[in-house]
Amino acid sequence: MTEHAYDWFARSADTFGDSTALEVAGEALTYAELRDRAELLAGRLAGTRRIGLLASRSVTAYVGYLAALRAGATVVPLNPEHPAPRTRGVVEAAGIDLLITESADGAPEIVPAAGAREVVPDDIAYIIFTSGSTGTPKGVPTTHGNLAAYLRQVASRYGIGPGSRVSGNFELTFDGSVHDLFVAWSQGGALVVPQRGQLLAPVRMVNALRITHWFSVPSLISFAARLGSLEPASMPTLEWSLFGGEAVPLDAVRRWKAAAPGSEVEIVYGPTELTVTCTSYRLPADPADWPDTPNGIAPIGTCYPELEHLVLDDDGAPADCGELCLRGPQRFGGYLDPANDEGRFAPGGWYRTGDRVAVQDGVLIHLGRTDQQVKVRGHRIELGEIEAVLRQLPGVRDAIALAVPADDGSLELAAAVSGTECAPERLYAALGDRLPPYMLPRRITVLDQLPLNANGKVDRRALHAELGS
Repeated sequence: MTEHAYDWFARSADTFGDSTALEVAGEALTYAELRDRAELLAGRLAGTRRIGLLASRSVTAYVGYLAALRAGATVVPLNPEHPAPRTRGVVEAAGIDLLITESADGAPEIVPAAGAREVVPDDIAYIIFTSGSTGTPKGVPTTHGNLAAYLRQVASRYGIGPGSRVSGNFELTFDGSVHDLFVAWSQGGALVVPQRGQLLAPVRMVNALRITHWFSVPSLISFAARLGSLEPASMPTLEWSLFGGEAVPLDAVRRWKAAAPGSEVEIVYGPTELTVTCTSYRLPADPADWPDTPNGIAPIGTCYPELEHLVLDDDGAPADCGELCLRGPQRFGGYLDPANDEGRFAPGGWYRTGDRVAVQDGVLIHLGRTDQQVKVRGHRIELGEIEAVLRQLPGVRDAIALAVPADDGSLELAAAVSGTECAPERLYAALGDRLPPYMLPRRITVLDQLPLNANGKVDRRALHAELGS
């Protein structure tokens, strides 16, 4: 059984050597060419324990990723656009021995090393740094065995093969990119990497790059809707569309499905700690058969067969509604800094996700984060419920509700929306007909677009700073 991450690519290079493996910035490489470049670079990396990859959306970035794995090293993706102090902190926390960067002429720049090392399944394949509640990023080490367990579940799921064109929408610092790289490369498909500006016009990008398999956060649907480009049947090349990374509104996916009627649509869910995704829900082909959920969010479905899940209530007892806990071969072994493990694990090897779920018709429904349940003036309030009602109002494209400090030091509700012709007074009136008074935001701010973080998710921290000021 293949365990080493690089082997998933190498097998395809053996079988589909002349097929396109990577297309980025106008340059295309076959599997044979990509392997040759990766192995040439790997020879200069041998013996290095942890390699930082400071490159993005370039041939060097993807060659460097494969080369680091081929050399038996752990790859730590770094975003060149992140602030230098943050990057220095990650380099120090990860114990990075060597950096791969890009020179002015596009060639990789490295510090040579000597030696070689054997890779075993428990070795770390990559480390992704996620945001931490203290403001210091948390390192999530993922082993070759974790990744192999994930690929056993999903690699052959989407009918990818030579001729398939898989979107590389995610930055390498976000674990959605791991899906794109290894699901495409393990099956002989081409990873097609858009430039950042192309992501702002998703429909145009899909058609220009002839994408067959799409994976993104749902926020990109909002970009397409804002441009008015989600016309019926406007994306005829799409065969599969995957959405995850954050809650996926059914109304948004309904607009995408109308624009890509020939595409299967699947919702995927999973924290980085469980290796990319761990549950999935395939929406019925006919949107008329799609389920209704309490908050208008698409179900996250059921766990992959090799995983187990448990739902715990506030008292830590099994329940039909509560915090989702997971365990199995995809679960990481603990954070890079063991101090971050505190409170994240339950007895029995369960990882506590911090996500609230309920079981409906045999599938898991996402109800929001445990930290999105707030208490305002004695009332326990689910922020997701307010967001769901706001999204149902005419003209509202996206909505976020937050609890922010009031003048008297207590908490009050605030909301931000984006969309066309969103007048706060009209939204207040409509909300008053649908929510009890204690759930009504004191303020509703209308923005052209909700702020997004580097991974394309709605940036709640930025909104909290803006609405709370």
